[in-house]
Amino acid sequence: MKKRIDVVGAQLDVGASKRGVSMGPLAIRFAGLCEGISDLGYDVNDKGDIIQLATGADRPGLRHYEQVIDVGRKLYELVTGTLRTDGFPVVLGGDHSIAAGTIAATAKYYKSIGIIWMDAHGDWNNEESTLSGNMHGMPFSAVCGGGPVEMVDFGQDPVFVDPAKCVQIGGRDIDPAERIRLRESGVTVFSIDRIDRMGMEAVMDEAIRIAGTGTAGIHLSFDVDAITPESAPGTGTIVHSGLTVREAFLGVEMLSASKKLIAVDMVEVNPILDEKNRTGILASELVLAALGKVVY
Repeated sequence: MKKRIDVVGAQLDVGASKRGVSMGPLAIRFAGLCEGISDLGYDVNDKGDIIQLATGADRPGLRHYEQVIDVGRKLYELVTGTLRTDGFPVVLGGDHSIAAGTIAATAKYYKSIGIIWMDAHGDWNNEESTLSGNMHGMPFSAVCGGGPVEMVDFGQDPVFVDPAKCVQIGGRDIDPAERIRLRESGVTVFSIDRIDRMGMEAVMDEAIRIAGTGTAGIHLSFDVDAITPESAPGTGTIVHSGLTVREAFLGVEMLSASKKLIAVDMVEVNPILDEKNRTGILASELVLAALGKVVY
């Protein structure tokens, strides 16, 4: 792990169907993230937050297109700057559409990366398959070349991630057309029922092997709605029967132990829907565990 951790927030919520997740970066920081990173022995550089445009245009199938792309472009530039100066990026959402900008940067910089996408949803829609037009349901597809290409093409000739090096963990609410696209893509999906049968340790062993073999490292993109809503109520698109808290921690702890992590996104914390910042605190602790915090 690199010595310096760069933290950047993205106050973006128009990619989602419910407002409020733009305050997620503040809630995660308030839970003690930067202090915790410093306690682990890292140098912490908090780059502050990118704030979404007040208004922006739509396109067919792409709601709030202009605002989402503007934040994605700014994130791409900031994360690229972190990587070029030998830092490790931790990006706080905001809705999950921000991952298009962050992963576009890591993929361009490292050329060959793997992705572990922990989420209740597939996020493999594009403007043709989406039922809602919400762009937080599209970034995984975008960074792998399945569109919308605008989410990752900021004039930098994007490098798309090989779907064979990508793993989705915790899926349990995937749209019909999205399911077909995801199955055809080559992404390995460990849906919640497979996790039940295999156990989280075996799932993570396989996920790290797939995403970490023959790549420069693994970009973790973690949506808190992967966790069962009884434990993570502060998020906008809850789905019942998700990962337990311990399964979530085991996942990031094993990624940390693998020494293959190159970037972390933590997204979709919505303080308006939370209970005394429970989800913000959980998100902060998950990031710290990914960076090496251990129980004993």
